[in-house]
Amino acid sequence: MKKVRVGIIGCGSITKHRHFPEYMANENVEIAAVCDLIEDRAKAFADQSGAALYTSLDHLLNDPSIDAVSVNLPNALHAPVTIKALQAGKHVLCEKPMATSIEEADRMIQAADEAGRKLMIGHNQRFVESHEKAREYIKEGKLGRVYSFRTAFGHGGPEGWSADGRDSWFFDKEKAFIGAMGDLGVHKSDLVRFIFDQDAAEVGGFVDTLAKENTQVDDNAVCIIKLKDGTMGTLTASWSHNKFGDNSTIIYGEKGVLRLEDDEEYSFIFYPLEGEPEKQNLGKIQTNEEGGQSKTGVIDEFIESILEDREPAVSGLEGKKALEIVLAALESSKSKKIITLS
Repeated sequence: MKKVRVGIIGCGSITKHRHFPEYMANENVEIAAVCDLIEDRAKAFADQSGAALYTSLDHLLNDPSIDAVSVNLPNALHAPVTIKALQAGKHVLCEKPMATSIEEADRMIQAADEAGRKLMIGHNQRFVESHEKAREYIKEGKLGRVYSFRTAFGHGGPEGWSADGRDSWFFDKEKAFIGAMGDLGVHKSDLVRFIFDQDAAEVGGFVDTLAKENTQVDDNAVCIIKLKDGTMGTLTASWSHNKFGDNSTIIYGEKGVLRLEDDEEYSFIFYPLEGEPEKQNLGKIQTNEEGGQSKTGVIDEFIESILEDREPAVSGLEGKKALEIVLAALESSKSKKIITLS
């Protein structure tokens, strides 16, 4: 089988911890090129993989041997670079959030359709085994009617994760557009849609900057989401969970309660109304801590969708719907009103 020749655009931490090692581990991939404005960053990956080194985006996109690219750049560049790559005939895996507006997201989806290429967004939470199992339990009716949920994603902030530390683009509003809600909250908005297999109907939000100095982007947010069937829940995103990170989801149903990624030993616990709890260790969710970079499933799904010529699991449309919830939370926080989604 011919290998998919991949170019990686942007050589920061997400490339170091996720994209590069997972492409290297995929037997159907050849990392053909790496690109970064900072040549030394790209060189480190080129030396490991034998990939061509570019400091010019256009030079990489003009390489006809490259089949697909990862767009691992500041949020404000996701849409323009993705559209340019699609128009150059490349399949694209774009990091989240996919865009800074619904209009940008629509243009990305249109560009993929017109080019006949795959567009996938890098949401990894739906590939976590405990989350996949929770979706199955809900579909099978093991919880009965689901009433409410709470989901959270918090850590100490990008300064402990980004290649540039406290000088990272994550804190620059012009480059990032959005803070903790774009970094962490959008993962959970995608997860909520995935687990419950439905769209959000209404969103309310409190989005603010409470913990970080010298930044104009949010670092804490609490959102209320009402799904189409009436199920209600909260979504929390924070860059101020300095001592203990949080990546948990709790689901309350008619027949019991699910605890996901909320116990040190068991990643999946079902508490039925009657009988003993069902506890399973399905592996730990990915974290930004050293040694916490287990396989995300995103890279493998992207490559499989290309080889099998099918829509990727996290398509442009799926990414857009996750983005809609985040943007609605921002709008609600500003207007002090509940936002109805179409």
